Amino acid sequence: MKIVVFGASRGLGFEVVKQALEAGHIVTAFVRSPEKFTVKDDNLIAIKGDSMDAEAVKKAISGQEAVISALGPTRPPVPHMMETSAKNIVAGMKKHDVHRLISTTGAGVRQPEDQPKFIDHFIGFLLNLLAKDVVLDSATNVKVIQASDLDWTVVRFPRLMDGEHKGNYQVGYVSKSSGTQLSRADGADFILKELTQKKWLKKLPLVSY
Repeated sequence: MKIVVFGASRGLGFEVVKQALEAGHIVTAFVRSPEKFTVKDDNLIAIKGDSMDAEAVKKAISGQEAVISALGPTRPPVPHMMETSAKNIVAGMKKHDVHRLISTTGAGVRQPEDQPKFIDHFIGFLLNLLAKDVVLDSATNVKVIQASDLDWTVVRFPRLMDGEHKGNYQVGYVSKSSGTQLSRADGADFILKELTQKKWLKKLPLVSY
């Protein structure tokens, strides 16, 4: 499958690129500095761009079969970055008739099916206290995707960390059994499985240990 990955230069997006190549996909990595991108593969193209640049996003999506967005808030935060990026991605996919989108967000973006425990409420309180603008931008990003007619899945993650690729995690909603951590490698594992399996189409699953 031909895939473009936004947010490919670090963290979760970097893991997605590596595992996608291992799985035999043809990958376009959308990054700010292609010359610094350390992954090299015959099936990889690293292109320069900013997700807030609508024309650059449209160009990257042209010819693709699916889009994965692992974009996350920057430091310092850029106002409305997530919302604008989501709008650009959705518009680019519509223009080029690409339907499958997997995007990511934090576990703090609540869903009606969630049954948060005390630690979930506490983490949510801290996020709203310390990074309210980021929380609101992430929530708006999700709303933009939900309002589209794309074949979307928004994967919610708790705190992502370095760690091994186990392939052993739970998928569902925030509950008494859901965890507060996940390795980036396992996050990428789920994204690439969901890309083709489509078990969580137009849903927001939480993936955690």
